[in-house]
Amino acid sequence: MDRPKRKVSHLSLPLQRQLPFAHEGRYFDLLEIFNKLNDRYFKRALRGYRIVWGRRRKSRPKSYLVFASIQEEDRIIRVHPLLDAPFVPLWFMEYVVYHEMLHAVVPDEYDANGRRRVHTERFLEAEQKFPHYRKARKWEAENLGRFLG
Repeated sequence: MDRPKRKVSHLSLPLQRQLPFAHEGRYFDLLEIFNKLNDRYFKRALRGYRIVWGRRRKSRPKSYLVFASIQEEDRIIRVHPLLDAPFVPLWFMEYVVYHEMLHAVVPDEYDANGRRRVHTERFLEAEQKFPHYRKARKWEAENLGRFLG
């Protein structure tokens, strides 16, 4: 007698969205950082956002690394999982998250050719108001090689 085949359920959302604690890393809790920054610098204006660790890749990036990104349509901030490391200072993680949060509040601009500019003068001025901005940029330059393969 033939047994009926089992039905396989297909997940409709990416696996990342189905993990209940995608914001908790081994060393950093992204939601805790997001909430702290939202309270301190944005007067809790960023509502309905999710912050998660990105997917781990099979190989390390070779020449550059995008530390984080924001997807405005879905209100999601993704942070590269290589940053969840014991040598990464908390103030650097806060800078990375702050930078992405700024994208939600500082509007993009378009040049004469219609190209979108996200790191505008207004954005850069706001970014430099972060207390550890200079220290974070210096740390990034000095430590980028630790993340590249």
